[in-house]
Amino acid sequence: MVHVIATIELRPGTREAYLAEFRRLVPKVKAEAGCLDYGPNLDARTDIAAQVPFRDNAVTIVEKWEGLDALKAHLAQPHMAEYRRNVKDYVAKVTLQILEPA
Repeated sequence: MVHVIATIELRPGTREAYLAEFRRLVPKVKAEAGCLDYGPNLDARTDIAAQVPFRDNAVTIVEKWEGLDALKAHLAQPHMAEYRRNVKDYVAKVTLQILEPA
């Protein structure tokens, strides 16, 4: 099993448009073989000292896949290529953190 934390840094003022496009993608991804969980998350405003500073222009995608092969197949799906084209004007930077259970 692998977990993915994808941080999507957005251009100012584009978060709602990005989320609308992303939400159209979610059912397609959840239907993929090997997808155990997939969804967008926003920073919560808290008073917990260890939390990173609040980010207005970031969306964090939390994913869980049966294995690395399923993740690689996901990244190559036609709907992912379409999604990347549709959000290219909103996205400033993408980082992935791929984790495995300890």
